[in-house]
Amino acid sequence: MKSDVERDRTFTRRALFVGGLQAAAGALIGGRMVYLSVFEGEKYATLAEDNRVAVRLISPRRGWLTDRTGQPLAINQPEYTLELIPEQVPDIAATLRQLQELIVLTPEEIKRIEEEAGTRPGYLPIQVAGNVDWEAYTAINVRLPELDGVQPVRGFSRYYPDGEAVGHLMGYVAAPTREQYLEADKDPLFLHPAFKVGKDGVERTMDERLRGERGARRVEVNARGRIIRELDTRPDTPGENIRLSIDRDLQVFAARRIGPESGSVVVLDTMTGEVLTMVSMPAFDPNALSDGISYKEWDALTGDEMNPLINKSIQGLYPPGSTFKPVTALAALANGVDPLDRVICNGGYQLGRHRFACWRRGGHGYVDLDKSIYQSCNVYYYTRGRQIGIDAIHSMGAKLGLGQTYDTLQLPNQKGGILPDPAWKQERYDQDWLVGETLNSSIGQGYNALSPLQLAVMVSRVASGKKIMPTLLAGVGETREAVDIDPEHMAAVRHAMDLCVNGPAGTAGRSRLPLENVRMGGKTGTAQVRALAKNRGGSIPWKYRDHGLFVAFAPVEEPRYAISVTIEHGGGGSVAAAPVAKDVMTFLYDKDKAMQSLTRLEEGWNRDRISAELVPSPETEAARGDPRPT
Repeated sequence: MKSDVERDRTFTRRALFVGGLQAAAGALIGGRMVYLSVFEGEKYATLAEDNRVAVRLISPRRGWLTDRTGQPLAINQPEYTLELIPEQVPDIAATLRQLQELIVLTPEEIKRIEEEAGTRPGYLPIQVAGNVDWEAYTAINVRLPELDGVQPVRGFSRYYPDGEAVGHLMGYVAAPTREQYLEADKDPLFLHPAFKVGKDGVERTMDERLRGERGARRVEVNARGRIIRELDTRPDTPGENIRLSIDRDLQVFAARRIGPESGSVVVLDTMTGEVLTMVSMPAFDPNALSDGISYKEWDALTGDEMNPLINKSIQGLYPPGSTFKPVTALAALANGVDPLDRVICNGGYQLGRHRFACWRRGGHGYVDLDKSIYQSCNVYYYTRGRQIGIDAIHSMGAKLGLGQTYDTLQLPNQKGGILPDPAWKQERYDQDWLVGETLNSSIGQGYNALSPLQLAVMVSRVASGKKIMPTLLAGVGETREAVDIDPEHMAAVRHAMDLCVNGPAGTAGRSRLPLENVRMGGKTGTAQVRALAKNRGGSIPWKYRDHGLFVAFAPVEEPRYAISVTIEHGGGGSVAAAPVAKDVMTFLYDKDKAMQSLTRLEEGWNRDRISAELVPSPETEAARGDPRPT
């Protein structure tokens, strides 16, 4: 049995051992605390700050697009949106069900949100809904305590005051694609729900200038990520405001003037090349595309036979028909043909076994240069075309800007079209050029396929004698050098185009301007779509009817404006396109008079529409058992 002394010694040793352990543990903990507070203090202070403070990107506002006088074409308007931060949402499906009680969410939208939540970084917000009305916005704010990770946001959306009238010209904006995100080195801004990039038109070509610089705000958040207070903000820098050469009032008028037809109107300043109007109708509403449209709406746009998604001014290619005859006339003059030399037109031109017809079956009799243009005699151009050859015609067309795209124009997806010659045919078809193809080309048919913009450039060069290049930027157009064409030849063609509108026997006589001191010179054209025995009105389907074209300039004495009008499947140029040009040119000089004419036309179109809606279709009558004559 141990004595008391031994027990005391044993206890002392144990106490010292435990005490040593405690001292060592205390020293270790103290050292660790000193290390963390002194040497790692800055690191953990930063981590704590990051848990308390969150940085939110601010998407930059796009710059405005205005017309030549400063009127808005594309602006930003306030918008309420709803966003969701995935990493702060315990159950996304449950949260979306709660939101459905407050706003409309389609199955497609829910699927999109869930897919984005599964593929994007959890800290980046996802747009749940845009254009949230005020009632829904306030209701969501009231219920925020039970909606973890949901944040209502007041931002800006792109708005186009004139809608379809500027659809093709402005284009639209939308979220960046994955390819654009990768090209931007995975910039988080490209995943921000409010950030949009230009997808077409001027919005696309001017995108970098319009984007602006991002901003950011530091906010204090709680453990659930909900904002407690805002600490500081670095505002975004809006993009550059860009002034275009477009005349907004003229643009809207031209769009309305095309009415129910499908076509294009292009107006150029013949001194600078500035585009005053570029309309393609029917068109899409850029506001709808920027906000996102349903599959049903998209199918309606893509299935429309009038092709509202195609910018007909720069992407539509048409046989120019008789609007091309000034080109052949200038080529003939350049190759020594006297403008007073006459050709006998008896209604056709015989080449071997084939007879090339003139539009007037009885013929035009004796035809000189003036009459060939104001009466649009085909035989004259068959004769001159064969006389000078296709190379001369092609060379003159190239000088006048045909068959090419324009680097000076701030629009994507221009089509160069076809200005044919033997080299082109050999490359395209591996075949030799035929004389009959020269005859067809001389009157703007055959392989010729040109855009309305190219025809506007052509007539602007004829009118001014300058190498005009189109531009959409105000104040940057240049007075170009002279085209390499004899000025006297240009004057002779302009005189004949004056007679076409203002002479006693011109094909466009009904479209002379209703103005005392302003005359318009022009040339009508009818482009055949399909060879038919009868190609009139409603006797054949719309898509097989001829195109109507018209090119013109005004005033005749000192041309300032050039215009190209194309009406798809509208019939002859004198009845379909020339009246449109007449009203658009009138608007440039007398807005009130032009608006009076447009008002009368729109009243007639409305009456026709109502009448068509009231007349039962043949299918309806057949269902009623009411026989109809066929």
